[in-house]
Amino acid sequence: MDKLSVVKIGGNVIEDAEALQSFLADFTQMQDAKILVHGGGKKATAMAKKMDIPVQMVEGRRITDAKNLDIITMLYGGKINKNIVAQLQNLGCNALGLSGADGNAIQSVKRQVKKIDYGFVGDVVDVNVELFQMLINGGYTPVCCAITHDKKGQLLNTNADTIAATLSRNLSQYFEVSLWYCFEKQGVLNNIDDDSSVIETITPKVYDNLKEGNIIHSGMIPKIDNCFDALAYGVSKVKIGAPKMISGITKHTTLTLKDE
Repeated sequence: MDKLSVVKIGGNVIEDAEALQSFLADFTQMQDAKILVHGGGKKATAMAKKMDIPVQMVEGRRITDAKNLDIITMLYGGKINKNIVAQLQNLGCNALGLSGADGNAIQSVKRQVKKIDYGFVGDVVDVNVELFQMLINGGYTPVCCAITHDKKGQLLNTNADTIAATLSRNLSQYFEVSLWYCFEKQGVLNNIDDDSSVIETITPKVYDNLKEGNIIHSGMIPKIDNCFDALAYGVSKVKIGAPKMISGITKHTTLTLKDE
């Protein structure tokens, strides 16, 4: 079975042109087939403020009204995505930018209103596995932004972590998939103020203990839930850490289902 890496980069990398260039150079050097997933929330927030459009967040999740969706579409699907694709082409990586609507790549449903109305936010229901297989087998590197669609003409803002996990899960039937979450820290930390306190391995039992001790909380919980969900569906390994982990030169956190 061929190997495939699904790599998600966070907003802090996208914000910093030098860090992004360095990451993309390392990403290009990854020998196996690969998919890049990105968001760009910080840029979207900054653009909204410039345009005097209110940004509302609830527990770290963005409420996406029509005006914010316009900004997200322009940035995620336009400027950010195409800038990444152009830089990858310059590095010799034959990248192809995708939203979920392109080739019906990723289909979602609008999140149901329960306690909170998140607006135009999508929850993924289907991945066009045949499209990704065709692109990968054709030598292309898909670059997926955090926009999906409902197949009824509506674009939807969708969590990039979830997109990466869902792609990994669906493609693990056809490839040996590794999922990489790159963000500003060296990994999951025992002490948020100590960058060297990386927890190198997290099992379900360790995860429960870390949640009980309030070491892992708020926005990290859905991220790690996504990781364990991916492992349960056949993804071979999941790693969380700074962008340099993909070149093997920094510590990082590995998640595994096997309790020691």
